[in-house]
Amino acid sequence: MHYVEAKGILSSSNGMNVYRGCSHGCIYCDSRSTCYQMNHLFEDIEVKVNATTLLESKLRSKRKPCMIGTGSMCDPYLPLEKNLSITRKCLELIYQYGYGATVHTKSTLILRDIELLKKINEKTKCVVQMTLTTYDEKLCRIIEPNVASTKERLEVLMKCKEYNIPTVVWLSPILPYINDTLDNLKGILNYCKEANVYGIIYFGAGLTLREGNREYFYQKLDEHFPGLKEIYQKRYGLSYEIISPHHNELSLYFYNFCKEHHIVSNIDELFSYMHEFPDIKEYEQLQLF
Repeated sequence: MHYVEAKGILSSSNGMNVYRGCSHGCIYCDSRSTCYQMNHLFEDIEVKVNATTLLESKLRSKRKPCMIGTGSMCDPYLPLEKNLSITRKCLELIYQYGYGATVHTKSTLILRDIELLKKINEKTKCVVQMTLTTYDEKLCRIIEPNVASTKERLEVLMKCKEYNIPTVVWLSPILPYINDTLDNLKGILNYCKEANVYGIIYFGAGLTLREGNREYFYQKLDEHFPGLKEIYQKRYGLSYEIISPHHNELSLYFYNFCKEHHIVSNIDELFSYMHEFPDIKEYEQLQLF
């Protein structure tokens, strides 16, 4: 971990990352890609010590409130957040100034702030996003070794359901020859149904690989799935998009399931929903029902 004084905190689409780097150890992580120009070891987390000061200045200067997102690149609830509480302080500012929030994580540490997230949702709007990739708990510990298990993430979704906080699940990535099975998909989708998620973001059965994350991914394949790297190299070469041979079967089941259980699966619709700041009067009326 190291500290920096950041020059800015919000992107043009009002997203923020108070940390850069990650300790989760997910074998497929795209944020390792060299195109993001992270000039330090990925596990040496960069902490933006002035994040709250920068955020408050931005929130005070905006002409009208909007949704503020966090977690698109690096998880806002890394273990060090337990002591630093920078994410929490940012959420407190979002609540104080009447903005909305959408938070993407794989960590149960978000439950520490569940009351605050509830308050934001009651005042404006809050959406919790959770990544689910693997129904098999043993496999989860291999491909996502240092983060909450899938069942623990389900507990977060269930708590959000209890608190009437809408949730969106990222069903991504689906790794060819690893978790691209119908049983895995069914297990995750049944969790989503149980938690009454608003929507599921699904880019198809596969993943993306590019310089930086490809090398790390292949290193982990050699470590945990001997021989699989060679299959990937032969089938996909240096392709950016890695599509599972079971893509069509899995996608058909996915879309039929979502339609049957009234779960939003249109990606454009879901991103619009998460970015759309509500009409406060209308939103207050909806919260009553």
